[in-house]
Amino acid sequence: MKLLYKPLMLAIVFSIVLLTQGCVSLNKANSGASSVAISQLVIAEPLAINFKSEIAIARLSEVINRVKITDEQKAQLYYDRGVLFDSVGLRSLARLDFSHALQLEPTLTDAYNFLGIHLTQLKEFSQAYEKFDSVLELSPEHEYAHLNRGIALYYGDRPELAAQDFINFHYKQSDDPYRLLWLYLAEYEVDSVLAKKNLKQRAELVDDRTWAKQVIYLFLGSISQKEFVSELTMNISSNKALTDRLCEAYFYLGKYNQSQNNFGAAANFFKLSLSTNVYEFVEHRYARLELDLMRTKKAISIKQQDPS
Repeated sequence: MKLLYKPLMLAIVFSIVLLTQGCVSLNKANSGASSVAISQLVIAEPLAINFKSEIAIARLSEVINRVKITDEQKAQLYYDRGVLFDSVGLRSLARLDFSHALQLEPTLTDAYNFLGIHLTQLKEFSQAYEKFDSVLELSPEHEYAHLNRGIALYYGDRPELAAQDFINFHYKQSDDPYRLLWLYLAEYEVDSVLAKKNLKQRAELVDDRTWAKQVIYLFLGSISQKEFVSELTMNISSNKALTDRLCEAYFYLGKYNQSQNNFGAAANFFKLSLSTNVYEFVEHRYARLELDLMRTKKAISIKQQDPS
């Protein structure tokens, strides 16, 4: 799912041993179910950085540094360059530009929104909440601030509040499967049984022809991982389309495997989502955070088992 505003294709069948070696020791009892899907994985060629973005960054830099313009114009250019930096994965440079933009124009809501996203990725949740609150104070109808604050609350272990933001976001477009999926993820942390009941009911509004409805079916248990993976290349005609789809699919397969306590498989799926280089997608942004949080929880668990 793109946040705001893949015929070269490499198909590889991965060996079960290679891809599941990290999860066998953790989940021997559950590895069989996940390995069925893993043995059929399709991998797209990772997206290359768009040369047009590189040229645009260079041109914006020249204007910012050499042309005499108003503070308001310069703020907009910093923001625009920050968006381009963000789109090619240069997060630190993007944050600097968003900060510069706000110093010059403190009412630039989208800059607050992006900073909130980056702070969430850095696990600076309290600061992220503040940025999204600023967006909504300046622009109460900014619907993506509800999505992004909801995600920050979800990863900040405040699922009840996250669900409220996701409900507001879902209400704006109730047939959008991605809005529905994030709402489900938050509600699942509060009451897994009720969350599945709500997901099934709300899914009736989603068009069956929409590919992402397969993700909903996966979480509902209506289809298996094997069936889900076997249909990933349906109606795909380019590497770009394939890469976009796999970025999303592997992230949600990671979340699904987490819910099944298949943590090794979940980690592999998050890594596969990251390997697509689709930097602008929500799923790519938070796959790395998922991995960071999983490592942190594992370290805490090991320390609790062996305090010495």
